[in-house]
Amino acid sequence: MSTPVAVLISGSGTNLQALLDDCDCQSSLAHIAVVISNRRDAYGLERARQRGIPAIWVPHRKKSREDFEADILDVLQQYKVEWVVLAGFMRVLTAKFLSAYHQRVLNIHPSLLPAFPGINAQQQALDYPVKITGATVHFVDTGMDTGPIIIQESVPVYTDDDISSLKTRILAVEHKILPQALQLAVAGRLLIEGRTVQVLD
Repeated sequence: MSTPVAVLISGSGTNLQALLDDCDCQSSLAHIAVVISNRRDAYGLERARQRGIPAIWVPHRKKSREDFEADILDVLQQYKVEWVVLAGFMRVLTAKFLSAYHQRVLNIHPSLLPAFPGINAQQQALDYPVKITGATVHFVDTGMDTGPIIIQESVPVYTDDDISSLKTRILAVEHKILPQALQLAVAGRLLIEGRTVQVLD
């Protein structure tokens, strides 16, 4: 029996698509049970609908953060979700939400954390300018992209890069490492010790 996973998005959902494709494999230990967005027009919701997966809009405007998260938790309970993946979800989660899914929330970030946390990480890399950036999958804690790191992969930054070319190259890496991290997570192969994540055989 595969593990039910929720994916939270705010945009086009290319990382969601990578997860959907990976979870379609017979060897997958996870299945996407529901996709949730705080934006009604997020194209990722349409990606879910095309696969026959419940696609739910949970608005955040005119609500307290606590009420917004309570609405999401209600959906997660409804679909018996065991793991949550943030794939371009542009809202910071509170400690109360994270306690409900203690060490069971993953996030993908377009830099080699702890470098360039927060928004516009690719532009930060160009502005610095660094020679190498990349992507990181990490557990979510109450900080801004500060949780224990699961997988990272580097991406070179070229002198003629612009934001579009760099984003494209980083996204290709994100689409690879996020499904890998989810499969490790649902298989019970990730052990958190302080700030270190060990991958168990």
